[in-house]
Amino acid sequence: MAEQIGRGVYWFCGMLCLLVGIIGVVVPLLPTTPFVLLAAFCFSRSSERLHQYLLNHRVFGKLIRDWEAYGVIPLRAKCLASSMMLIMVSYPLFFREFHYGLKLLVVATIAASLCYIWSRPSEPTAVPCRSRIGSSG
Repeated sequence: MAEQIGRGVYWFCGMLCLLVGIIGVVVPLLPTTPFVLLAAFCFSRSSERLHQYLLNHRVFGKLIRDWEAYGVIPLRAKCLASSMMLIMVSYPLFFREFHYGLKLLVVATIAASLCYIWSRPSEPTAVPCRSRIGSSG
C-alpha cells in the first residue's frame, strides 16, 4: 500500500514538473530542462512508460540519457544557460531600484547555479557514473 502511494506521489510530481517544463518553453526566466530532468527522475520511480517516452523524446531524450548515465551537461547547454541567466538578471540588477540584500541574494543564486553548471562534465566519459544497469527503478 505504501509503495502504491509513493508511486502515485512520484507520478504526480513528474506530471507537475513536466507541465512546468512545458510552460517554461514559452515563459521567459522559467527553465525547461531542469524540470524535464526532474520529471524523468520522478517517472523512473513511478511510470516506466512515461520515463521511456522522455528518454526517447526527439528534443530531450539525449539530454536526459546523458544526464542519467554520466551527469553530463553539454557545452552548448552550459553556454546557453549561462548567457540567459546573466542577460535576464542584468537589467534588474543594474537599472531597477530594490533592496541591496535582494540584489546580493540574486547574485549569490546565479553564482551558485553557474558554479554547479560548469562543474559538470561536458562530454560523456567511458564509464557511466550513474548506471541504471541492474537497478530496479
